[in-house]
Amino acid sequence: MGRLAGKIAFISGTGAGIGRAAALVFAAEGASVFGCDIDVDGDAETVELVAKAGGVMRSHAPVDLSAEAGAKEWIEAGISAYGGIDILYNNASALRNGPFDTQPVEDWYFTLRNELDIPYFCTRVAWPHLIARGGGAVLNVASVAAVRGAPFLPMVPHGAAKGGVLAMSKHLCAAGAPHRIRVNTVAPGMTRTSATAPFLDDPEGPRGRLEARIPVGRIAEPEDIARVAAFLCSDEAAFVNGANLMVDGGDSAMAG
Repeated sequence: MGRLAGKIAFISGTGAGIGRAAALVFAAEGASVFGCDIDVDGDAETVELVAKAGGVMRSHAPVDLSAEAGAKEWIEAGISAYGGIDILYNNASALRNGPFDTQPVEDWYFTLRNELDIPYFCTRVAWPHLIARGGGAVLNVASVAAVRGAPFLPMVPHGAAKGGVLAMSKHLCAAGAPHRIRVNTVAPGMTRTSATAPFLDDPEGPRGRLEARIPVGRIAEPEDIARVAAFLCSDEAAFVNGANLMVDGGDSAMAG
C-alpha cells in the first residue's frame, strides 16, 4: 500500500515538468490522480505514462485556471469523475521575468494572474468539496524567490506573486482548521524542466555559480519536488500544517 492509497488527488499543470513528475509519483503512491493543463498533447502523454506505470489518472485539458470559470470547470470535472477530492496540489503556474525598470507592466499582471490567482481560484472552488469530504490537504507552490532576491536573474513579479502564495497559505491554514483541511507550501529552488532547460544549458548562464552555492551540488530534478509534495499531502504529514518546506538542496541556508 502506498502512502496515498485511497486518496483522490487533484494536481494542476500535469502536462510536463514538476506536474508530470507529481502525477507519476502520486499515482505510484496509490492516489487516483485528476490532472489538467493548457497543453492537450503534453497532458495526454502524462496520462499515458501513468497508465503504463500501473497508476490511475484522468485529466481535463485544455483549461485556463487563471480565471474563476476555468478553475470551476476543472474542479467540477474532477468531482464528476471521481466523486470527491482529498488533495489539491496547486502546481500550475506561468511567469515572465525581466529588468524591473523596463519590464512591461503587462508582465506583472500576467505573472500575478498565473502564479497567485490560479491557486486562489482553484482552492476557493475546491474548498466546499474538501469540507464535504471531512477534510483534506492543500499544497501550494511558493519559491526560494519568495523569501530572498535572485542576483542572477531579475524576477520581481515572480517573487511578489510567490510571496503572496506564502501569505495566502498561512491564512488558509487558519481558515481550514475548523474543517480539518491542512494547507502547506513547498518552495522549490531552481529545478530542471523544459521551461528552465534553455536557461540552465546556456554556456554563458549562471548554472555553474548556482550549483557551486547549493550544498548538495546540483540543480533539482522534478522528482525531487514531487516526492516531497507526496509526503506533505499524505497522512504521514498529518501534523504538518501551515509550513513552508524549502526544497532547494540547502541553497536558501547559504549566506551571500
